[in-house]
Amino acid sequence: MRSVDVIIVGASLAAAAAAKRLVDAGLETLIVEKLELPRHKICSGILSPRGYRFLIENFGPLPAQTLHEPTSCRGVTFHFPSMVSMPMDFFGGTTPHLHRKYSDHWAIQRSGAEVQDQTSLLSLEDHGSHVEVTIRKKGGETTTVRARYVIGADGPSSVVRKTLYPEYNKKIPWFFVGQKFHEIIDCPLDEEYFHFWFHPKLGHYTWSHARDGRQIVGVGYKRGDNFQRRHEYVKSYLEDKHGVKLKPADPDHEGCAENFGPSLINRYVLGKGNVLLTGQGAGFLNMIGEGMSCALHSGAISGESIIEAISRNKPVEDTYKRMIVSEIHHTTDQWNPLMIAFGRPHEADFPAALMALSLPDRIKVIKDIWNFLLLYKEFKWGRQIARASLERLFQGTYSSQRWW
Repeated sequence: MRSVDVIIVGASLAAAAAAKRLVDAGLETLIVEKLELPRHKICSGILSPRGYRFLIENFGPLPAQTLHEPTSCRGVTFHFPSMVSMPMDFFGGTTPHLHRKYSDHWAIQRSGAEVQDQTSLLSLEDHGSHVEVTIRKKGGETTTVRARYVIGADGPSSVVRKTLYPEYNKKIPWFFVGQKFHEIIDCPLDEEYFHFWFHPKLGHYTWSHARDGRQIVGVGYKRGDNFQRRHEYVKSYLEDKHGVKLKPADPDHEGCAENFGPSLINRYVLGKGNVLLTGQGAGFLNMIGEGMSCALHSGAISGESIIEAISRNKPVEDTYKRMIVSEIHHTTDQWNPLMIAFGRPHEADFPAALMALSLPDRIKVIKDIWNFLLLYKEFKWGRQIARASLERLFQGTYSSQRWW
């Protein structure tokens, strides 16, 4: 049986960040990915300034092939049912528009880790001193590899998480997030911005932006609804209210399951024993659905935790839960009403943009946001968000008792 120091499941940005730390520390690291690389990744590709800084500092300048057109994003514009719009520039300037198929693969290659693509995780067993991981190459034999540690960096529908917590997926609300691509007839929306709608009739998550000469129309809603009907309603709304005229959708639409809950209510799933979870598999997701920056940072922390646990001969689970607190603060603060009102948790200045509006428009925006938040009432997150906000206010942190 082959032995390695660490196996990372999923060739994601979180995996690349973890692998970079581990390989730099001299640990033998194997990444297994179920798809053929470079693999397609469903994502808008709009990276935050914080994520961009991480990529530059850890992996170097981005090659041209890792970017979509337009190659950069200036900021985000919020749109409201009252027809008030709020453009907000990112702090620090524009950020890259990543082509995830190539940017993820580039980062994985730059990490220096060994990679086995078209390889699926079948099972893992934590024996305390090591983890036995059973994998299968597409069209090949099943093999078992022994690792000191395992990192699950395999996204919101994580197989590693399902192995650790079989009932988890049944206990949380799931959303479907889908996007279609359209040739443009006329689009007044500024292509330098990512556009997001706080509109309860459009769904839980609605966005649009330019990509490679086409316009994305994206919708998110509770899983089980009809994607086609939702998309057509949003497309009609954009034409009626914003003058966005698009040709019928191209056939290459895409979608995936998402869970927005953990980062809102401080309910992260960090793993147990010698198996860690990171990125969206652990619940890290920034407001407006940008998950790349927190995937990079949480991935790096998972790698650093293993290095720390080895050097100090400490349990890696406890080490990770101690070291990941900074990223939990950064991510959950973005959803914290008190931090939003009195701090600067985001990378664009929402309070300043709000105060720049006239008083009547400010009142409209606040009412619109409140009505939008009522969409989430059925999930009973209100009290949990309030409790987390008060914990942060009076204790300076979020309760670790809420983490899995």
